Amino acid sequence: MHIAITVIVLLLRCILWNLVLAFNRPDYKVDEFGSGDDLKYKWFFLWISWRVSLSQLMAGVDAEKPLTGQITCGSLLQQLQQIWDEVGESDEERDKMLLQLEQECLDVYKRKVDHAVKSRALLLQTLADARVELTNLLSALGEKSYVGIPEKTSGSIKEQLAAIAPALEKLWKQKDERMKEFSDVQSQIQKICAEIAGISGQEDSPAVDESDLSLKKLDEFHAQLQDLQKEKSQRLHKVLEFVSTVHDLCAVLGLDFLSTVTQVHPSLNDSAGVQSKSISNDTLARLSETVSSLKEDKKQRLKKLQELVTQLVDLWNLMDTPEEERILFDHVTCNISASVDEVIVPGALALEVIEQTEVEVDRLDQLKASRMKEIAFKKQAELEEIFAHAHVEIDTEAARAKILALIDSGNLEPVELLADMDNQIVKAKEEALSRKEILDKVEKWMSACEEESWLEDYNRDENRYNASRGAHLNLKRAEKARILVNKIPALVDTLVAKTRTWEQDHGITFTYDGVPLLAMLDEYVMLRHDREEEKKRLRDQKKFQEQLNKEPETVIGSTPSPARQLSTKKVVGPRANGSTNGTTSRRLSLNAHQNGSRSINRDGKRDSRPTAPVNYVAMSKEDAASHISATEPVPSGANTHVHKGQEINPDNTYGGYCYNVH
Repeated sequence: MHIAITVIVLLLRCILWNLVLAFNRPDYKVDEFGSGDDLKYKWFFLWISWRVSLSQLMAGVDAEKPLTGQITCGSLLQQLQQIWDEVGESDEERDKMLLQLEQECLDVYKRKVDHAVKSRALLLQTLADARVELTNLLSALGEKSYVGIPEKTSGSIKEQLAAIAPALEKLWKQKDERMKEFSDVQSQIQKICAEIAGISGQEDSPAVDESDLSLKKLDEFHAQLQDLQKEKSQRLHKVLEFVSTVHDLCAVLGLDFLSTVTQVHPSLNDSAGVQSKSISNDTLARLSETVSSLKEDKKQRLKKLQELVTQLVDLWNLMDTPEEERILFDHVTCNISASVDEVIVPGALALEVIEQTEVEVDRLDQLKASRMKEIAFKKQAELEEIFAHAHVEIDTEAARAKILALIDSGNLEPVELLADMDNQIVKAKEEALSRKEILDKVEKWMSACEEESWLEDYNRDENRYNASRGAHLNLKRAEKARILVNKIPALVDTLVAKTRTWEQDHGITFTYDGVPLLAMLDEYVMLRHDREEEKKRLRDQKKFQEQLNKEPETVIGSTPSPARQLSTKKVVGPRANGSTNGTTSRRLSLNAHQNGSRSINRDGKRDSRPTAPVNYVAMSKEDAASHISATEPVPSGANTHVHKGQEINPDNTYGGYCYNVH
């Protein structure tokens, strides 16, 4: 009943308010409402109508509900009117009070309406939030549709909220279960990742992304977990392989396995379970480094042991060690040709085994030292023989003394000494091979010079044409000698060219029995040139003498032969000392000069002191003239082979060990 009264009052107020607004409109027309002459009458009419309506309304309320001890608005209004009548309040005061009461009632209604509006807005917001939450849950769970959600949105707000609430409750429960699954999977993933990264200690639970709890995302996490579990299994298998390899290597090398493997990570010992072993990147890297280090150590030890065994076998063979002593080292000699992977016997490469082998090698080395001198001198003799055939001068006494000093001092290992001597022998053979072509031509040149010397002696023999025994053989030899002598200049030129080429290639001076070969050839050419000049001078003297003999005033009689006063220069060949065995004594005598000729020493320098020729031979002018035709003069364009600034190594001698071969 009160609600109906309130509604009626509100309707009346709205009507009155609309009328007031209508009267106050600028476009208001009088014809629309009454005559419009006096606005005050209209307001009064409206006020009277409102009072009447309100009085009737209150009277109706009082009639329906008589006073039964409850205070109502109508009873209070009647009581107020009685009081006003008794007091004699004017109508203006009464209207003023009534308006005040009306305003207070309006304020109360307004507050109630505002509260109702807020309640409705809160319910609407709650409904909207519920719908948003429902949408978010469906999106997070990856559900495109849900059976429990009402399709229609009709009904009151509370009815709509009541319809959505069960679906929300189910989705919240499903979300909690899904988050638990995500948390479990992510925890396992985080744990395996920590094991791979080598992070130890208790870690916080992983944060679950509530915005995406779909089954697709959960399947992705499960797939990632399976991949990590597979990787963990592979890593564990690799760790076990590394540990097994370390165990085998430690056994072969004689090392402590537990101390070696626990240095990498404490969880790798045998007492720890398989699943508790570290599989981190650092552990795998350190295991790999340990295996590589042990393999390298094994390789180095095997190499050292094989070198020792090789020395040991060589010493056994050299010392004729009996088989009974060799059997003691069968466990060592069995690996002399084994590869690194083939050595798997425990303790085969232990330090004790290597030290034992070293001690035996040292013991045999001491016994071998006494025999080293004999072996070294044998190799030195071989080296000297090679140098002798190559016409290389060496200091044999100094070389042998140096070998003795090296053996006695112990600064050089006997094996190294022999190896170096073998090196010297190889180099000497290579040097001899490179000199062979030149030496062959030197031999031809020396033979030609000997024939030239013999031919000169033959031409000086006055009885060479007598019919004596063997005269025809000498005549044939003389003919061959003349042909050979005519080839000497070309042979000398070839020798000079080849010698210069050899010196340019090797960067050293070519020596023959310690004397520079180019100096020998130059000296020979100079002597030959001087001899030709002497022949020419003798021919001129002969012509002059013949002219004197033809003059009529010449006294008839024997004239002293100038042969005993004049001398001719004999070309001294490289075998002027008469040696023909081809050893180190076969060397050119460079001191046999005449008429101020200069000699050449081993340093390649010329001595300006005049010396008397060793092979000075006095001969008559007839003999001189007779043997001039036997030899050809040196061509005017022939090279004298005098090299200015020619560098000759004064120390170009050869010894045995530690001597450079030139």
